[in-house]
Amino acid sequence: MPVQLSAPKAESLLPVKGVQLGYAEAHVRKPNRKDVLVITLAKDSAVAGVFTQNRFCAAPVTVCKSHLSQAHGIRALLVNTGCANAGTGEDGLLRAQQSCEALSQQLNIQANQVLPFSTGVILEPLPVDKVIEGLPKAIENLQEDNWLNAAEAIMTTDIVAKGTSRQLQLDGKTVTITGISKGSGMIHPNMATMLGYIATDAAVSQSALENIIQYAVNRSFNCITVDGDTSTNDSLILMATHLAENAMITEQSPHFIALRDALTDVAIELAQAIVRDGEGATKFMTVKVEGGKDEAECRKVAYAIAHSPLIKTAFFASDPNLGRILAAIGYAGIDDLDVNNIELYLGDVLVAEKGGRAASYLEEQGAAIMKASDILVRVVLNRGNADVTIWTCDFSYDYVKINADYRS
Repeated sequence: MPVQLSAPKAESLLPVKGVQLGYAEAHVRKPNRKDVLVITLAKDSAVAGVFTQNRFCAAPVTVCKSHLSQAHGIRALLVNTGCANAGTGEDGLLRAQQSCEALSQQLNIQANQVLPFSTGVILEPLPVDKVIEGLPKAIENLQEDNWLNAAEAIMTTDIVAKGTSRQLQLDGKTVTITGISKGSGMIHPNMATMLGYIATDAAVSQSALENIIQYAVNRSFNCITVDGDTSTNDSLILMATHLAENAMITEQSPHFIALRDALTDVAIELAQAIVRDGEGATKFMTVKVEGGKDEAECRKVAYAIAHSPLIKTAFFASDPNLGRILAAIGYAGIDDLDVNNIELYLGDVLVAEKGGRAASYLEEQGAAIMKASDILVRVVLNRGNADVTIWTCDFSYDYVKINADYRS
């Protein structure tokens, strides 16, 4: 079961003015499951996106980037699960375009005003006919309060749907933010198979929106890892419909920081939910590296710890074999690292210092902390003022079972 995570209640996911969502059971891969999602946006909405840096990026990612670069105003998003449409060459691009054209015809918009997304098995052709057959049903049930159904429609190996909402006051107007995400395995930054969709009715300029998404992703989805595998399909989309009637927000506006931080909080909650629902996860681990010369070396250390199968399996077993963490710090790639200056904490307990085990540390302390579902690992490098926090989970028997049976 997910680590301290349950599905949101439908009423907790607040409608966003100008955003409607509809779903269908199109049998893309399996029957009797929501697997096609349509999201429509009010005219003149601003849209920004960030995508996987995997060189084998999926066909829909390529099409999304192309459509976002064209100044025609995005009006709809189309998501399918069950097939990633990745590793499919020119045929995959054609099928992604066909899905955009089919939706555009039914919504009376242009094909390049549609952003396509796919998630599921790689190296299989997209059954585009099934996706297209599901569109009328998805369009028929378009509603502003369909966020929970939307969150369920984008799930693959996820156990629970993931979504959250916020509201804040800007210029005396209530601004709403609602977001959903999916992801459970094949999770690692650049980006961290995940999809995320966050919408707000705030009036915010295109430039400010692009600034915000870069800020938010680097503090959320680019700070999580389940298994160190960067997906071919990772996508995060930020949408603003401008219908809250606040004054247009730019980077220089007095409310820019408040909106940026609220959107970032939503992104962090969605990103952490992905880790808490990591395939087979039983522990949620926060890895904080402090006192680095710069963020880059802090990230090296943090990910060396978070990616180590030996560390992740030790946490699953609640085994305080913490020498594995020291080993990971040592091979992280900081050539001039003085291990005698490092401090390692498990929770608030000092485990190692001066190049070895802390004199005050008792293994019983480590064992007690590791039995908890939420655990903090803190490394102090004592080399500077930079710090980084990332989130990961343990490896259990179920991780192997889930991925061994994924295509069955």
